[in-house]
Amino acid sequence: MVLEMCMESLFGIVDIFWVARLGPEAAAGVGVTESLMSILYAIAMGVSMAATAMIARRTGERNLDGASKAAAQAILLGCAIALLIAVFGVIHGGDLLQLMGASHNVVATSTGYAQVIYGSSLSVMLLFLMNAIFRGAGDAAIAMRVLLAANLINIVLDPLLIFGIGPFPALGITGAAWATAIGRSCGVIMQLLILCSTGSRIRLATRHFRPDWPVLRNLARVSSTGMLQFIIAHASWVGLVRIIAMSGPAALAGYTIAVRVVVFVLLPSWGLSNAAATLVGQNLGARRPDRAESSVWRTGFYNMVFLSAIGLVLIAFPEPVLAFFTSDADVIRYGSECLRIISYGFPFYAYGMVIVQAFNGAGDTVTPTWINLGVYWAFQLPLAWFLSQSAGLASLGAFWAIPTAESLLTLTGLYFFRKGYWKLRKI
Repeated sequence: MVLEMCMESLFGIVDIFWVARLGPEAAAGVGVTESLMSILYAIAMGVSMAATAMIARRTGERNLDGASKAAAQAILLGCAIALLIAVFGVIHGGDLLQLMGASHNVVATSTGYAQVIYGSSLSVMLLFLMNAIFRGAGDAAIAMRVLLAANLINIVLDPLLIFGIGPFPALGITGAAWATAIGRSCGVIMQLLILCSTGSRIRLATRHFRPDWPVLRNLARVSSTGMLQFIIAHASWVGLVRIIAMSGPAALAGYTIAVRVVVFVLLPSWGLSNAAATLVGQNLGARRPDRAESSVWRTGFYNMVFLSAIGLVLIAFPEPVLAFFTSDADVIRYGSECLRIISYGFPFYAYGMVIVQAFNGAGDTVTPTWINLGVYWAFQLPLAWFLSQSAGLASLGAFWAIPTAESLLTLTGLYFFRKGYWKLRKI
């Protein structure tokens, strides 16, 4: 799962590596687009989390046919949601960039990129969802291999389509979107072939795709609060982008690159967190809540050791990391400040993400939803606005609001985890 998360993060890292060479406006366009795509990611994560919890529980009960049925119903639900988002995004791609406060040059440069990325929402949803199916069944190695192949395609196509190398057209920033969309779509095709093969633990058949309303209702119930949980968290990042955009394209570009780096180093930790979710679900299904709780504490400790080491490196050497992506002095300055400040909170992030995924793995999506609402909307965004505007710290204030809020989230999550109500959740 750690390797899988590394593969997932490579899409964004490779894109920003090449796009940053087109200038700050192009990098800012990617940042604004991705901030809005975070809403889709939140929805995909909500449905995926519900699928992982349900499939892990059925796997722990040794009911593989029930796990296969839950997987097929989750795919149907995900497809319906993603198609609606794709149509809306293609039609209103440029309008969404303007809504986020992007400058005229950024909108003109990046509208094509936004339309292609939003139009590929189905591949994003299915890639998340089917990898969650593999994880819930304990087949995380398959998810890792699929993402490796998809990333290799993206890595090859990115420079070819952006700069027009050989017979390929020079599409600029839009080429990065097409490379990502094609890579993800190829990954989805591979996933479907594996899930329909005889060697897969979760084997999908035509009968599994007939709508099963009790299963769909259960999935919708768990995933609805899961989606809300992640939408609350990701939408707060949209608000942060809106606040940071007031400081100009250089600040927004620096933030975009810094966050991509942070996501790259955090996603292996999400791999550990997803492992905790799977262990919680399977152990609760096997009626071993003691082992479920033990796995969470161990995973949190390992995650803290890993992220603390990474954080020390980023605090000490943020400038060389940013210089790898851009030579613009202002972008490096803003990005280095952002990277250093966010890294101070890594020890707290480590435990926080594991605790949240433990709730989700148990099917308790309500508790982290309320925690996210209180921390991100009632605390982080007002704090970011106050520090950046009223206190006169500009983008620096928004940067400081991030580790402060994440630390509060971790402490709150630990309090409710120790209460133990999550062990009683039925799905």
